[in-house]
Amino acid sequence: MNFQILASASHTPPAEGDTSAVALPNDADALALPLDGVTRIDLHFPAFTDGRAFSQAYLLRRRRGFSGEIRATGDVLIDQLVQMQRTGFSSAVLKEGVDAADAQRQFARFQGFYQADAVQAKPIFVLEP
Repeated sequence: MNFQILASASHTPPAEGDTSAVALPNDADALALPLDGVTRIDLHFPAFTDGRAFSQAYLLRRRRGFSGEIRATGDVLIDQLVQMQRTGFSSAVLKEGVDAADAQRQFARFQGFYQADAVQAKPIFVLEP
């Protein structure tokens, strides 16, 4: 899954009445969200220390089988991008002033993981060479 990094200026929140894009509050149950016709879900990080959106993304990908875009918004730090991708996010909106090239370099630093995650359901030792 390719991870897309977006500048804050290019992000538009879901429009009122648009049922294809949903902004899911942090305290909402990701397992109860109706997904019919939904192609994008925005999950918000009110502070970088609040990790509830990681759990929501994982539940949407693994338990709900959601295949659309899951976008991280809010207090997104570049050192969290790799973990965001591993838990099911497909894009992140960077805060103003954050260099997208710096953010993209995070993915080159970590090229493989031993554990399974939301993107790769099997651990590395089970995968064929």
